[in-house]
Amino acid sequence: MPSLKRYTPLQIFMHAAASFPLVRLVFEAFTGGLTANPIQHIEQRTGRAALTLLILALAVTPLNTLFGWSELIKRRRALGLYAFLYACVHVIIFLNLDYGLAWSLIVQTVFEKPYILLGAAAFLLLIPLAVTSFDVWKARLGKRWKYLHMLLYFIVPIATLHYAWGKKGDFFHFSGEVGRPWAYAIVFIMLMILRIPAVRRFFASLRTRLRLPFSINKPQAS
Repeated sequence: MPSLKRYTPLQIFMHAAASFPLVRLVFEAFTGGLTANPIQHIEQRTGRAALTLLILALAVTPLNTLFGWSELIKRRRALGLYAFLYACVHVIIFLNLDYGLAWSLIVQTVFEKPYILLGAAAFLLLIPLAVTSFDVWKARLGKRWKYLHMLLYFIVPIATLHYAWGKKGDFFHFSGEVGRPWAYAIVFIMLMILRIPAVRRFFASLRTRLRLPFSINKPQAS
């Protein structure tokens, strides 16, 4: 199809993969597959999708350093906006379906359960990143735009702790259902190590010497 020629394979794959959790939830809703606790099921799925996409957005720069795959940089905004979409659905389900917009009860629950307070903090910090993700704001804010979007370095660990403390178990003592949260935490730590200037320079030079796969720096269609 001619209309598809303007999209790269990476774009098509990224949009399909990012949409999959939502499509799957809709399919499960129509086929009775939302488990015995559908609200919790949707909350957990959308929360994990948001966190996964945030980590993928954070992985763009290290992956570009490792493989020189410059098109990834162009797709980072879409990953962040998809993450914000899932975070919004996650919050709406919590506020509306879970607590019926009973604000006094919601406020009480937020302060009684630290993991919900962490989730609220992560979501509030994510809002300015989503709002300013467009080029017009990048031009207006200048250097401040980069510093603002470094909030992602704090949002991801906060969201990971929110996810971990919401599970049954003890995240810091490696007991209970903490396997997935720890997987997110380990990936985050690795991505931050790859951002250290000395480490980044080492892998950039290694990529040049070894000519690793995907070392393609020519412009891609957007």
